[in-house]
Amino acid sequence: MFSRNERWLITINADPDAMGSAMALKRILSHRVADVDIARVNEITRPDNLAMVRLLRIPMVKLTPQVTAQYDKFAIVDSQPHHHPLFSELDYSIVIDHHPLNDDFPVTAEYKEILPGYGSNSTILTEYLYQLKIRPGKLLATALMYGIKTDTNDFERNFNEIDIRAFKYLSKYANHPLLSRIARSEMHYDWLDYFSRAITGIHKVGSGQYAFVGVVDNPDALVVIADFFMRVHEMRWVAVCGVYQDKAIVIFRGDGVNRDLGRFAYCQFSDIGSAGGHKALARAEIPIEELCGKDVEMFIFKRLVSPTRSRLVKCAKPAEDDIETMCE
Repeated sequence: MFSRNERWLITINADPDAMGSAMALKRILSHRVADVDIARVNEITRPDNLAMVRLLRIPMVKLTPQVTAQYDKFAIVDSQPHHHPLFSELDYSIVIDHHPLNDDFPVTAEYKEILPGYGSNSTILTEYLYQLKIRPGKLLATALMYGIKTDTNDFERNFNEIDIRAFKYLSKYANHPLLSRIARSEMHYDWLDYFSRAITGIHKVGSGQYAFVGVVDNPDALVVIADFFMRVHEMRWVAVCGVYQDKAIVIFRGDGVNRDLGRFAYCQFSDIGSAGGHKALARAEIPIEELCGKDVEMFIFKRLVSPTRSRLVKCAKPAEDDIETMCE
């Protein structure tokens, strides 16, 4: 498939798994084509992702029509062409992904491998490196390890034996102090104020807890706060809400034992916004205009405590493709 006079562009929706996968594919292509680069469709805002880019020196550009015009062939990892409008505009030669296929959007490419049984896309690329006898350098091994670590939630969801074997193989080559620095870079200093609001304002909602943070400058802060609350003993599930731009965003986290939060979020909020997720983590986004001037904190609270039975007719679980999009 490769020619030494071709320029390749690898496109991603940048998160740790996608960035690690892109770095690995770039390593594979680097001595087989004229040039290979990585382009992202999203802005990177999470502190740990920013730390990963900086500490592992991951070169990326923003995907634009001006950028794509400079390349001959395109590859995509940890996504499929229909996952983003900018992706769908390109004719891909390589598609490597671990998200489920959507029958409404068949994937066509000269080479494609889509393996939903894998917990991480970085695992697939680690297998490629191993079979090609390419020993990953420290930065690449660290990126792939962190990709597996985040997408499997430290092996607490959706993983198999191959993910474990890949993680073990990479651990021989990765920079473990660097990996720890990236993993610990969870929040900005300014987010401490949000923690204060959440802790002082948290109150019980049935078997769980609800905290309203108010206006936030980055919705990722809500994710960090929700994850923090789940480290509290006897916390079964939590919903953390904040207002970002023109939306009320609710982040759900739970123990995955008693309540299916993806279904719960979908039942309570899908009629006025987008909502869904997995059993232990979910998300809802509601346009403020749908609240018709009502107080955001109280509106979300009432939705959380209201019976789901009245909306069960609408509560078939969202498609797997929608679930992955909501949780990324």
